[in-house]
Amino acid sequence: MTDSEQTATDRVREYYDALRGGEPLAPFFAEDPSVVKYGITEKLTGYEAIEAGLREQSATTENWRVESSDLRVVERGEHAWFSDDVRMAWDDAVSDHGYDFDSRWSGTLERRGGTWLFVGMHVSAVPE
Repeated sequence: MTDSEQTATDRVREYYDALRGGEPLAPFFAEDPSVVKYGITEKLTGYEAIEAGLREQSATTENWRVESSDLRVVERGEHAWFSDDVRMAWDDAVSDHGYDFDSRWSGTLERRGGTWLFVGMHVSAVPE
């Protein structure tokens, strides 16, 4: 599939696949100082901070499981937004502790140079 044929939905699913596979995640984000990523425990602002944070995450976690159950994506021209309910689980490679919980994801994508890139992402844990 060429970039011009790719949908924003495809891109979100590719991100999930990359997370499961331990692949680099920073290329999914716009190289821009205004891009932001909220995770369960952190806020990363700007591409450089996101790249460093995701590199650290990849180096210290393994065995990711990402189960999407309600992905909704809307595209309008060069912009898109999404939301999803995601069951996430992974192992901390340093402490050998496993994590497993339900989360909510939302974000915004922008098509730049024919490729959908995240310009904002928010991941939060669902209260028990």
